[in-house]
Amino acid sequence: MQDDTELVRLALEEEDHQAYARLVDKYKGKIFSFLYRMLGQPEDAQDMAQEVFTKAYFQLHKFRPYSNFSAWLYRMAANHCLDALRRQKRSIQTTEEEIELIDAETPEDTFLQKEQKQLLLCQVMGLEEEYRSIVVMRYIDQLSYREISEAMAIPMTTVQMRLHRARKKLRDGLEKGGISYHEMSQI
Repeated sequence: MQDDTELVRLALEEEDHQAYARLVDKYKGKIFSFLYRMLGQPEDAQDMAQEVFTKAYFQLHKFRPYSNFSAWLYRMAANHCLDALRRQKRSIQTTEEEIELIDAETPEDTFLQKEQKQLLLCQVMGLEEEYRSIVVMRYIDQLSYREISEAMAIPMTTVQMRLHRARKKLRDGLEKGGISYHEMSQI
């Protein structure tokens, strides 16, 4: 299997559309997942993912071969998403139907876990964009600090600081809701 840099080279030099299609296939799930967690709506995330891949294709010549393609693509997706959120200036609402049930032993456990998960999701969606994107990348997409730093084009210390502040905001918000931060980490 060809690496990302080779696929980018083929797409640029030989105008091999299949090479770019392989890159899209490789990253479409991750980018959609990231955007969905940032936007809260699957339709919006799907539309934006298409926009990101289109934009990436036309800006492929700006990719530096010694860079990490994944980080470059995440940075493009994050910037595009944050720009759209700033333009919209709307609050993100998540409907109950979008929260999937967690398997549990009893209906009461299922209800409590669903309620806690919804509360946690609401708290994450209530964070400012700069904190939300880092929380999503770290805990949902499971990127390392270095990968987040590259994707967001910010120093690793800034990633750590924002993640620390985001966890504090989440902890404070959850405790106001009557649930301890420790209980939420069990979900």
